[in-house]
Amino acid sequence: MALSHDQVHPQPGAAPQGALTVLGLESSCDDTAAAVLRRHGDGRIEVLAEAVMGQNSAHAPFGGVVPEIAARAHAERMDGLAAGVLNEAGLSPFDLDGVAATAGPGLIGGVMAALMTAKGIALGANLPLLAVNHLEGHALSPRLTHALAFPYLLLLVSGGHTQLVIVEGVGRMTRLGSTLDDAAGEAFDKTAKVMGLGFPGGPAVERYAQDAEAPDRFPLPMMLARDASCNFSFAGLKTAARRHWDGLDAPNDQDRADLAASMQAAIARHLAQRAGRAMSIFKSRFEALDSPLPLVAAGGVASNTAVREALQAEAQRHGFELIAPPLKYCTDNAAMIALAGAERLALGLTDGLDAAARPRWPLDQDAAAHDPASGSGRKGPKA
Repeated sequence: MALSHDQVHPQPGAAPQGALTVLGLESSCDDTAAAVLRRHGDGRIEVLAEAVMGQNSAHAPFGGVVPEIAARAHAERMDGLAAGVLNEAGLSPFDLDGVAATAGPGLIGGVMAALMTAKGIALGANLPLLAVNHLEGHALSPRLTHALAFPYLLLLVSGGHTQLVIVEGVGRMTRLGSTLDDAAGEAFDKTAKVMGLGFPGGPAVERYAQDAEAPDRFPLPMMLARDASCNFSFAGLKTAARRHWDGLDAPNDQDRADLAASMQAAIARHLAQRAGRAMSIFKSRFEALDSPLPLVAAGGVASNTAVREALQAEAQRHGFELIAPPLKYCTDNAAMIALAGAERLALGLTDGLDAAARPRWPLDQDAAAHDPASGSGRKGPKA
């Protein structure tokens, strides 16, 4: 039986002391990544080596990620990438304290590549296995570069996920809101595809938006305007943008730039507004914390400049400090997986070699089970 975070049993007295060195592997979507990280006894984090291999050129002709192509590329690259970062760090598997891998959520064929490689290394070198929730990797990623204490408010915004979560500790997440339909990154990608901007869509929209002459030219709706929750919705924005595009006669690059800017501004505005509501809730729950309170933005969309600026303004308005990882740690990477693994290892939380790859794995499993934001399927609640 697969072991989830809630099912893994801490081993009393088994938590290692002092520095921990962990190999992390990531392959949940279309980036194959490996990293070696050391967590020092005082909590200080040191990334000893890291590497990421993207697949943009392979997926560009299709305008999106093709799961079969992604899984094959991961399987071909993962072993060599893991060996490469170990060599760069001057270590062998026998020098490690544990090996961590994304075990979900994600494209199941891709997730299996990292997890199976990690299992082989763990078995061969007699190491603890850490089966990491990819979303928890993003949630903890700011701690790669910031001495960030728990609790903090997290806006996780990526190609597949958009949610507001209170992070109270490793494995202790409380969902405040999630998307009811599309993720923000999906709205970026699909709008870029409609306009023929190229792949990946998010960076393409941002590039075109820089050349906008009339960024307010295309009116786009404020989603969930009468909804008082912290949930998100992007399907209507995506549909409205497409209608504007279809209504243009022989659209040119200026039309592309103006619509890209309008769409980017609408997404940033919606993210900031809902984050503002979550900040009010967080402040009321943690009145004893010193100001400024932490708002963390993580995930690929958090690298968008307009989104960061909107969140920065909203954070200041609520007495929060916006904390975002460096751009390389916003997108999928293995350093955050190694960090999540090291944090779990420090608590004595390890997984068996029967840990399963999971296409869905909510951060707040109780909320997802009892109040799924976007429904459930055969493989469990989506968020």
